[in-house]
Amino acid sequence: MNLSDPTTFGRVYDEHHRSVYGAAYRILNNQAQAQDVVQDVFLRVWRNPRKFDAGRGEIGSYLRLMARSRALDLWREGQAAGRAGDRLKLVVAQQEARVEERPAAMAERESERGTIQEALRTLPDSQREAVVLAYWGGLTADQIARRAGVPLGTAKSRIRLGLTKLREEVGSELRTELDAPAVAA
Repeated sequence: MNLSDPTTFGRVYDEHHRSVYGAAYRILNNQAQAQDVVQDVFLRVWRNPRKFDAGRGEIGSYLRLMARSRALDLWREGQAAGRAGDRLKLVVAQQEARVEERPAAMAERESERGTIQEALRTLPDSQREAVVLAYWGGLTADQIARRAGVPLGTAKSRIRLGLTKLREEVGSELRTELDAPAVAA
């Protein structure tokens, strides 16, 4: 049997696509996924027709075996994705309430924000811009340098000097806030 011949391949498809679909559907219980398996099976046969060896069995059995194998792979992927989704839901449910849901924490954050804003006003414009872009804008030192049109070393120096001055201004109670993010190059 020459499966690389389009006529022969078409005849094999016509004779076996329903049984291939049935094998996949019994495992997946999903029409769209079973149709995808049929397409995948016949596409694999079309691309590599020499893999089928008529001496080892009939073409129908070969195609149904491929369909069952591919369907089981899809079913396992779905099971793994479902378990990962369940674990994520558990983790999210176990996390403590967001800051916005705790009034005392919100008031503390507002106080910290005001202290930091006051300290930022004492910085030279170039340092303030670099620190704000790095910490609250999420830009890297390289991105800041390109944006400001300065060498990378200058941007890094502005960030470092600005942070040093901020730490001196705000005191020890907010140092952990300013030390948390790292500025990447």
